[in-house]
Amino acid sequence: MRIVLLPGDGIGPEVVGAAERALAAIAGAFNQQFDFEPHPIGGAALAAGLPPLPAPTLEACLRADAILLGAVGDPRFDREPPPRRPERGLLDLRKALGAYANLRPTRLWPGLESFSPLKPEVVTGTDFVVVRELTGGLYYGEPRGFLADAAVNTMRYSSAEVERIARVAFAEARRRRRHVVSVDKANVLEVSQLWRAVVSHVAEEYPDVRLDHMYVDNCAMQIALKPTQFDVILTENLFGDVLSDEAGAIAGSLGLLPSASLGNGPGLFEPVHGSAPALAGRDVANPIGAIASAAMLLRYGLKLEEEAAALEGACESALAAGARTTDLGGDARCSDVTAAILGAIRPSRSLPGSAADRHRSPAESRCDTPAAGAAPPSARA
Repeated sequence: MRIVLLPGDGIGPEVVGAAERALAAIAGAFNQQFDFEPHPIGGAALAAGLPPLPAPTLEACLRADAILLGAVGDPRFDREPPPRRPERGLLDLRKALGAYANLRPTRLWPGLESFSPLKPEVVTGTDFVVVRELTGGLYYGEPRGFLADAAVNTMRYSSAEVERIARVAFAEARRRRRHVVSVDKANVLEVSQLWRAVVSHVAEEYPDVRLDHMYVDNCAMQIALKPTQFDVILTENLFGDVLSDEAGAIAGSLGLLPSASLGNGPGLFEPVHGSAPALAGRDVANPIGAIASAAMLLRYGLKLEEEAAALEGACESALAAGARTTDLGGDARCSDVTAAILGAIRPSRSLPGSAADRHRSPAESRCDTPAAGAAPPSARA
């Protein structure tokens, strides 16, 4: 299985290096074969005299089974025009991959309750994922632009766009605790009224999954008041952007947070943190966000559930043993935490209470998530 590595900028090469070591250790423990193929993107590509998404990088990504990205962003290019900025490489890659579904888990790791801004009794047990539509809505709708004395953006969704992201959310709920909260603003917006109607229709195909609807302002409040009530939060692009950042803040550190962008091509997996250029080259970055992203790569990109669970379990064990970087109040270096995780990797097949069990019902022993690129019936030719 071919995994393209895009180390990118800042701390990206360090954390991607840690994740590559973790994936290699998983391959050894489970008798898998991973072929790693590194390519430049973002500021690293620009510094080499290339565009932010070089053609060979894009070609390799389109041929890959999965893609692991570190970070993009380099202050040396902040004054460049948009086509010459590092972030353009990531946006163009997402577009080329047709990555319409963004999954951002928020989990409070045991033992880290004191690092959340919420009270331990409120946040303990938090474990949910935001499923955000990534290619539609206000960010992409037309018309948009500046007028003589005003500006216009358009929020637009088709039924097919809502249907395909809803299917991703319901499939994700089936591997977890079978509860979807669909977030909208249907009391004000016609787009949200369509969203609610389509999601309700899709829900009829998943009678084993409970569906609730919630207005976005109430959801923002509920995440702060009682985050443990959520399993899967489904929402559109703008609301998902805001809510996933709020959700991430309660986990204790951006350095812990992974993400996946899924769609019509290979999945793109990346930690939520940025390039953090001030930390680059100092061996102080938290590698867990990247390693947890590698676990998502195993689960969603390569359909290797047991291997993903083993890597998540190793992260949990390392944290419990005190392997913590400075953002978590410790003094361990990036390489120290990585070594602790590698030492904790154990095959988790058939182990009750493993990380895999948190994402499956007792009666379920297979992965039900469809290929992210599969079009809903109404969108097929």
